[in-house]
Amino acid sequence: MDAPDLETIAVEPERTARASVIWLHGLGADGNDFVPIVPELGLAPELGVRFIFPHAPRRPVTLNAGMRMRAWFDLYGLSRDSGEDAQGISDSQAAVERLIEREKRAGIPARRIVLAGFSQGGAVALHTGLRHRERLAGLLALSTWLPLADRLADEAAEDNRGVPILMAHGSEDPMVDPRHGEASARELRALGYALTWRTYPMQHQVCLEEIRDVGDWLGRVLAQTEPA
Repeated sequence: MDAPDLETIAVEPERTARASVIWLHGLGADGNDFVPIVPELGLAPELGVRFIFPHAPRRPVTLNAGMRMRAWFDLYGLSRDSGEDAQGISDSQAAVERLIEREKRAGIPARRIVLAGFSQGGAVALHTGLRHRERLAGLLALSTWLPLADRLADEAAEDNRGVPILMAHGSEDPMVDPRHGEASARELRALGYALTWRTYPMQHQVCLEEIRDVGDWLGRVLAQTEPA
C-alpha cells in the first residue's frame, strides 16, 4: 500500500528555491517544532533553500503507555535492546520518499536535498537517506540513533555511500543516551561512511552553538552541490 501523503509546513527562501531541507521532528512534537531555527542558521540567500517540516501521523506509542501522539514509528523503550518497530520505520521511510519525489517534481534534484531530523525524526532521516537510490546532498541527525542497524549493510544504496553526514548529541541527554548515538556513529564508520560527530553540553534539545554549526554544515554541503 502507498504511504499516505504527509501534511507539511514549508518555509520558502527569499529567492527562487534551488535546494530543499526535509526536517523531521521528534516524538510527540510536530512540524512547527523547528520552524523558528530557520533564520538562526544564517544560510546565504543565494543558496535558495526551501525547508519542509512534515507532521508525523498520530499513533499509539508503547513507551508512553499507548497514548496516541505524533510519532514516526512505535517506540518500545529507550535502550538499544528494547526492540524496534520495523514496519513503522518502513512506513515512515516510504512517506519521506514521497516528500523527496515531491521536491524533485518541483524542480529540486536529489543531489540538492538534505534529509534532517531530531531524535525519532533523525532516526528516520538516517534510515531513509542511507537507502535512497539517488545521491542526496547530506544527512543531518540530531540527538538520535541508527535504527535497524543490522540491516543496513544489505540495504544501503551505493549512491549514498559517500553522502555527508552530521550527527550531533547532547552529552547530558536523558532520553536518547549519548552512548547510543556514539555507537551508531561507530557502526556507520565501520561500514565505511565518513561522518562528523559533535557533542554539546546539553540535554535532549538543541542549543545556539549547535544551530550555528548546523548552519555552517548545511551551507558547505549545499555549496558543494551547486550546478556547474
